[in-house]
Amino acid sequence: MTTVKYYEVVLEDIQQAEVVDEQQRYDLNSFAQVCGQSPEWILQLIEYDILPNRVNASDLYFLVDDVARAQKAYRLQRDFDASFTAVAMMLDLIEELEKLRRL
Repeated sequence: MTTVKYYEVVLEDIQQAEVVDEQQRYDLNSFAQVCGQSPEWILQLIEYDILPNRVNASDLYFLVDDVARAQKAYRLQRDFDASFTAVAMMLDLIEELEKLRRL
């Protein structure tokens, strides 16, 4: 069975979907652009352990799975006016709940 991954970006009521390679890597600026956020906001996600701090040859990089996590973080922050600390805790709890539901 073949699995196809894609991500959706919704900005200002415009929805885009793109098929992506699971191993594709983004640098900070391109990742911020894909997420529709500023690089400074992305760095805050790393500082609060919402996104992993991956460094390869002194360059920070992100994977496709990080896009979904960053978008979830943005929605939680926007919808609940939550701090980065609260968002980190909410994401951890959501992931734990999803794991329990799969059992």
